[in-house]
Amino acid sequence: MEYVQEQVTTLHDLTGRIPDAPTDRTAVVIPMTAREYRSRTASRILSTLESVGPGKVVVPLRAPRDRVGAVHDWLGEFDLPLTLLWCNSPRVTNLLAKHGLNGESGKGRDVWLALGVAAAESDFVVCHDADAKTYTDEIVPRLLSPLDSGFEFTKGYYARVEDERLYGRLFRLFYAPLVRALREASDAPVLSYLGAFRYALAGEFGMTAELASNLRIERNWGLEVGTLGEAFKRVGFEGTAQVDLGRYEHDHRGVSGSGGLSAMSEGVGRALFRVCESNGVVPAYETLPARYREAANRCIRQYAADAEFNDLRYDAAAERRQVGTYADAIRSPDEMGWELLPVWTDAPIDPAVVRKTARLSLPERQH
Repeated sequence: MEYVQEQVTTLHDLTGRIPDAPTDRTAVVIPMTAREYRSRTASRILSTLESVGPGKVVVPLRAPRDRVGAVHDWLGEFDLPLTLLWCNSPRVTNLLAKHGLNGESGKGRDVWLALGVAAAESDFVVCHDADAKTYTDEIVPRLLSPLDSGFEFTKGYYARVEDERLYGRLFRLFYAPLVRALREASDAPVLSYLGAFRYALAGEFGMTAELASNLRIERNWGLEVGTLGEAFKRVGFEGTAQVDLGRYEHDHRGVSGSGGLSAMSEGVGRALFRVCESNGVVPAYETLPARYREAANRCIRQYAADAEFNDLRYDAAAERRQVGTYADAIRSPDEMGWELLPVWTDAPIDPAVVRKTARLSLPERQH
């Protein structure tokens, strides 16, 4: 157990205490796709949330028309004040197109729609995924408590160890060594901020409603990194805390395929470089892949030592192959597109219109 502080305030689980938190003034955003329907993990998360007692739960759903009704009925089985937003419905698509916002769709766009609705109706917003197998009733209070004590943005961190192996590969093998390589060439404060998080790609974060209404959001896989960049711009080191969420087990993705880690690395890389350039850091893209590989290989040596120390299985050769795959994602964001979704305080549509357009009514229950 340790209690070392980083450049951002780092809150540790030293006693196992669940902190006091204003859950009744909070909206919890849980992005879902059709694959979460009646899954054991998602069902357990929702059942656990019943005991947490959030003021609202907003589920932005991306699913085909023939699955939406079943998801609607399933979510209605939980004793939660829940709003379901069908984010890829024809009505939502038409609404966004009318205002010039119907570009690339994905997790980021879904969360953006939900943040608008959540922030308009609550004081605080907590966002987390629906695939955490080790989810507990501590998660929301831990992310939320610092927000009631003066911080404006919180980020979760945790250990990714399962089946006697180290996971969190996209963070360990792509993001962390890439940021390390960037920091070796620049001492810009934004790089110090991006490098201060113990699990920068965690999908678990919290913020005040005011901050949620003033963030530009990446449309897809770059959501988490883009959110860090916006938090740096809006609240900086002083307004940020990262929170110990213990040990987490998530669903795993393969490296290849449209939803694999390779595709995700492109979104993460695009968001990271956009954040860099918007803060005056223009990487030398011609030499960066080689410098990234060098930094990643140093990390692999360190991971191998850590795995051996803990008697975990570790395939260094397989990790180096992944590094080679991720290196292909290192290129200027100009080559990949820059479009971001606007802040809600300046958006051409109102959250109430989004709620009306995307919402599927569920029975409202009192706790």
